[in-house]
Amino acid sequence: MKHSGAAAGIAWLLAAVFYFYQYVLRSAPAVMMPELSDAFHLSAVAVASMVGVFYYGYSFSSLVAGTAIDRWGPKTVLPAGAILTGIGAFLFSTGNPATANIGRILQGSGGAFALVGAVYIASNNFPSSRAATLTGAAQMFGMAGGSAGQIVVGPLIAAGLLWNQFWIAMTVIGILIGAVLFLLLPGRKPQATSSQGGSVTALVTVFTNRQTVLSGLIAGLLFIPTTIFDMIWGVRYLQEGRGFEYGDAVMRSATVPIGWIIGCPLFGILSDSIGRRKPVIAGGACVLLACLAWILYGPADVLPPYVIGLIAGVGSGAAMLTYTVSKEANPAHLSGTATGAVSFLNLTFSALVGPLFGWIMKNAGLAGQTSLEHYQTTFQPLLYGVALAVLLTLALKETGTAERVPLAAAAEAA
Repeated sequence: MKHSGAAAGIAWLLAAVFYFYQYVLRSAPAVMMPELSDAFHLSAVAVASMVGVFYYGYSFSSLVAGTAIDRWGPKTVLPAGAILTGIGAFLFSTGNPATANIGRILQGSGGAFALVGAVYIASNNFPSSRAATLTGAAQMFGMAGGSAGQIVVGPLIAAGLLWNQFWIAMTVIGILIGAVLFLLLPGRKPQATSSQGGSVTALVTVFTNRQTVLSGLIAGLLFIPTTIFDMIWGVRYLQEGRGFEYGDAVMRSATVPIGWIIGCPLFGILSDSIGRRKPVIAGGACVLLACLAWILYGPADVLPPYVIGLIAGVGSGAAMLTYTVSKEANPAHLSGTATGAVSFLNLTFSALVGPLFGWIMKNAGLAGQTSLEHYQTTFQPLLYGVALAVLLTLALKETGTAERVPLAAAAEAA
């Protein structure tokens, strides 16, 4: 692919479309929680826990995705991921809790290949000065899918679309995406040095790098307000905690991923233009912290509708720069593994913390309808998490071109 900019561009775009698709599946349950509760005969907390097992599959598969793409390339790996995601959508449509749990895990397992593939293609086929921009653009596709999973699917459900019909349609789309990826992705020779031992060595190299671990921790702390609070509990919080009607709650919740659509490429371009990562990550995290505090404790009708959710999404878009930091801090031939490692750490947070929020909610007094105080008690730890992310960002080593270029020039002079 290095010999064809057009082929690289098409490959990156296909991976980004796959990322859009898996984010639709990730966020769509938020707008059909009552329907899922009725279909599975489970409480809202139990359904939220079932939906959250997506992140168990995603976190583990991120490691497999990174090393697999480094070894065999995107053409071999990405189509299998898309088809696996489609199969997971079908299993979720059955209405059987046990089968749906397996389906949700498969959705996460297959979906993990999308972002790792997009970042790998960008890292290996485009100049390093465009790394954060392309990573942000890939995240933009993902959050556009997250927004569509709410702002498009919500009205369809309200208009009478059955929840299982949606998941069956997503099954067909996933298989089609897999077929298109297989037909159109350019191929490459497998890495001769990537044996089983090589994969283990790659993982050890990446995970013993302090920059990788810090990047994953920061990403996890900044993603949870979106992946757990907004995409699972957001609509229900706005209905029960703030008293909004369903349609308005869906639209307000969907503004967070819309903000990501703006923030991801914006912060990527800003970071590439100044050649620095740390101040952009910290600045976005501070914006997210202020917005999250307002969402939980501020009055509902002071600011214009949709503004606070949109700004929160824009601020949290800075989280995608942690993927760029990890890639830049590790050897170039391990770019897939480095990206997968951050995804693993990031989504492991969501997998572990998702049920914890459900447990807090239950013990805060869940009994049919929940009050604003219940939600505030449950999600107050998010504020501490984002504040911790700001502090951890200060401990990162700068990897932007403003830092690397002078070092490289000094090394050559020496």
